[in-house]
Amino acid sequence: MMSSSATLADTAPQNRIMQGLGLMILAMLVAPCIDIFSKLATADASPTMITAGRFLFQGVFMLPIVISKGLWRDFSWRLSGYHAIRAAIITVSMICFVATLAVMQVADAVAIFFVEPIILTVLASIFLKEAVGWRRYTACAIGFLGAIIVIRPSFEEVGFIALLPIVTAFCVAIFALMTRALSQREDPWSMQFQMSVWGLPICGALLAFGALNDIDFLAPSVPDGLTFTWLAAVGFAAALSGILAVYAYRVAPASILAPMQYLEIVSATLLGWLVFGDFPDAVKWLGISIIIGSGLFIVWRERRFSSRPVSDSKPVAP
Repeated sequence: MMSSSATLADTAPQNRIMQGLGLMILAMLVAPCIDIFSKLATADASPTMITAGRFLFQGVFMLPIVISKGLWRDFSWRLSGYHAIRAAIITVSMICFVATLAVMQVADAVAIFFVEPIILTVLASIFLKEAVGWRRYTACAIGFLGAIIVIRPSFEEVGFIALLPIVTAFCVAIFALMTRALSQREDPWSMQFQMSVWGLPICGALLAFGALNDIDFLAPSVPDGLTFTWLAAVGFAAALSGILAVYAYRVAPASILAPMQYLEIVSATLLGWLVFGDFPDAVKWLGISIIIGSGLFIVWRERRFSSRPVSDSKPVAP
């Protein structure tokens, strides 16, 4: 009898881990759809317009959950400044990334962005005083080398725009640090929804500025039916991948789920090939492999030494 009870006790956590892995895999399969739909929308909408559309539709899709769970009662006006800053940071990151997607292959942009966990490791060691040894610092340096390998041919093709995913990664790393600090005080759903609420007026101000000064990547526009569909799809994919990731982290340890993040590079490559006919060449695959390898090594070191993982926060699909 005791043996049977022990077996059930051992099986329950294992089932939760498998459930978490399944949810994270689904999240990483959905996340690149944000980039695919964003790239499709760039034909008729500016990066800022697409970012505003994402905030709008993501907020609309999340609103029923916020209302049904009564999360609006927990909104803290005292922390509004922090949410506004988070929204501003993620707005800059998204505009930069969408601007990149307009001229670069999806797989290349996503691969370069995935230096974000590496940047987060460095920032966490500086600002949160988390223990990071020389091995992880070396892995960070190697990961940046991989990013340079991917960036170099793209830089020759599109110029400085190829560096924008690095800006996106840096912004998302700062965003992740702020999210970690606030996650102890507020519900994840509430935080995501408030980010959308604050992101809309920020994008509105940028669009107004772009219209007054005739700046293309900040320009507002009235979307046609097809572009409107792409914008709605961006918001839906962002909301769905966020929902799946939240529930994955609720049932399984972050240290186990973290390696699954790199599945997004594979799914982004596949979708980019199917939709746009883009496929990385051998040199870019070398850089992508180095980025993935260095990131997985950092995750492995975190798990081995049981330090609080700097990769707890999943990179926000830009």
